Amino acid sequence: MKPSILLIEDDGDMLDLVAGHLEHGGFDVQRAADGIKGQALAVQYCPDVILLDLMLPKVDGLTLCQRLRRDERTAKIPILMLTALGSTKDKVSGFNSGADDYLTKPFDLEELMVRVKALLRRSERAPLSAKHNEILSFSSLTLVPERFEAIWFDAPVRLTHTEFELLHCLLQRHGQTVAPSLILKEVWGYEPDDDIETIRVHIRHLRTKLEPDPRKPRFIKTVYGAGYCLELPPIDQIEPLAAAIRSAREARLAAVPKTGEGAVA
Repeated sequence: MKPSILLIEDDGDMLDLVAGHLEHGGFDVQRAADGIKGQALAVQYCPDVILLDLMLPKVDGLTLCQRLRRDERTAKIPILMLTALGSTKDKVSGFNSGADDYLTKPFDLEELMVRVKALLRRSERAPLSAKHNEILSFSSLTLVPERFEAIWFDAPVRLTHTEFELLHCLLQRHGQTVAPSLILKEVWGYEPDDDIETIRVHIRHLRTKLEPDPRKPRFIKTVYGAGYCLELPPIDQIEPLAAAIRSAREARLAAVPKTGEGAVA
């Protein structure tokens, strides 16, 4: 069965060009020219990957990405943003909206294919992690590959594919500093030129979900000039820390708007 791609792009020439290249590469491609149709097709087909333009009519790409992440039916589908907006601020906005990867126009079609295949490998690999001799549980953290979930101090935490892979990468080397180049290669499956902002945004997301105070991280630490280090507490410190973790979790839940608007899980 062919992997399925949903391409949401309002430029007709770009839509035909990219879709044709993907179809030639062995993918089944669904097309949408605006945000409303794109959301409907995402729910209807549950594609393996979504390629999402930012400058869309009716519903823009950032808003659509947030909606897809809030909907349980589409929350875990990898999203690659395609856009002419390539500044660091634009990338951060894209990642904060829930995108897994970001490609700036004009782009090489072969690079697009590499990014898509990397997203597919990542989403397919995580559920198989338990079959390998990998660390999936240590101290206060357990990863559940089947649900892309972390059990953190005995409570479930929902993760995106990217967050799961990033946390898994750090867990394999807990207590060690992991270089950005290794993270980019292992988590994203390619080596973009010094695209450290990609990692920073997702590290911030993980800290928001796991740290008692994300502004003063005690578990996911930045080692300036070297990378990131996951430092998990010794067994005898888990219980004293559990209260602080529970309190922070309850505060975050209380801050989420009841309507679901304005917050990305």
